[in-house]
Amino acid sequence: MADLLWDDVKCFFDPDLLGALPDLWVPDASAQDWQAVLDLVVASAWRRQYSEGETVLPIPRAEDVLSRTADAECPALRVWPAADVLVIFRFHAAEEIDFDVDLRELQGQERLDVFCGFLRALGRRLGKPVIMDAEGGEGSRPVLGYDVEADRVRVWAGPMGP
Repeated sequence: MADLLWDDVKCFFDPDLLGALPDLWVPDASAQDWQAVLDLVVASAWRRQYSEGETVLPIPRAEDVLSRTADAECPALRVWPAADVLVIFRFHAAEEIDFDVDLRELQGQERLDVFCGFLRALGRRLGKPVIMDAEGGEGSRPVLGYDVEADRVRVWAGPMGP
């Protein structure tokens, strides 16, 4: 059974309401959590690409990425849990795992199931919630996410829009 039904949540995937690139994050993270994310990505069948600026590199250890100098380019880890669904992790700080998705790639039940499966895999590996907020919301409007206790992705906000 699907965590979420498209007809119930499609308002949260409207780029005009939330922005095309909502904020996703795992709060209260650590370098060990980042390493668990990297290990999950390597162990999965997901296509992936790690880069620093325009340079594509092998996936490093989290401690190496997080200890870069302040003037270094922010590394990005691109992960494709499905052919046309891209997730981009950015290594801003050890304390928060943050990433982006493009809502235009998450239209319909099939893509929603892929997205929920990705959030669930990430949340289970870390044992932590994975939260989605409106683009630029900075945690002020969480709309959905992986709930550790329920072990599923659920809606965290009421309906949006007209």
